[in-house]
Amino acid sequence: MIQVSGRPFQPDDSWKADTTETTIIEALQKTPNLYSFSSEKELMFEIKSRKNIIVSAKEMDNGESSFATFRTARCNPEYWQLTTAGGFLLRRQVSPADATRDIFTNSAQYKFECATACVINFYHGLLKTMGASSFNTLFPNLYLYSWHTDDDLGLYSFFANHYVPGDVVYFNNPDVNPSTSWFRGVNAIAIGDNEFFGHGFSIRTSEKMIEGLNTKRKPDSQQSAYLSGLITRPSFQSLSRFSGGRTIHKTRPFLVHHNKTSVSYRQYLYELSYKPKY
Repeated sequence: MIQVSGRPFQPDDSWKADTTETTIIEALQKTPNLYSFSSEKELMFEIKSRKNIIVSAKEMDNGESSFATFRTARCNPEYWQLTTAGGFLLRRQVSPADATRDIFTNSAQYKFECATACVINFYHGLLKTMGASSFNTLFPNLYLYSWHTDDDLGLYSFFANHYVPGDVVYFNNPDVNPSTSWFRGVNAIAIGDNEFFGHGFSIRTSEKMIEGLNTKRKPDSQQSAYLSGLITRPSFQSLSRFSGGRTIHKTRPFLVHHNKTSVSYRQYLYELSYKPKY
């Protein structure tokens, strides 16, 4: 259910939502949770951001970037420094917006795993929504590695039996073959109509995603892969309140190089809690 300024939201004739935006609004309305917004502007920011995350996922799917483990990750050295851990560190004097766009415009130069892909799509979708000036101010020190993000992205996760297009869901493969451990799961962006984009898996239905993971199980496995209830998303409302042009005090978020491909955000937080931070 959507609530704006304390009242149930019903779009009127002034709302000119396209098909994707309408799907997002309907999904928010149908969830058992209350989505409360202080204004229609705040609501529109979330709808536009979710739409742009979906657009970004489709652009990545149509591009030439490929799936890779951290050991074989690659990036364009003009914009990013490839770290020994397989992360992409923004080069000095490079615009965060330009570097983020380059992942899509020069996609053939990039290789990364599915958690990193989701983070890239979150950033790219927000860049489309906010514009370069606000994006550069809010995210000046990008480092792309697994689920590591700038604190102002406000990433959080929870378990639920529903999702909204633009969310990241996790397909878990508990009986993955150890020889191909990177198929332990797939972080995938919900596109809508039971379609999901998982980097390395392209856009598939949930059934096809599970079918693909099931081919990567142990030979004697009796446990199918499945769509878990884990949902991960940015804090859209906090992001919507950011006003470009003001100075922001940035803190350095904790980081752990866990070297485990295709982990969920919840697993990343576990690694962050129990391993040395850098």
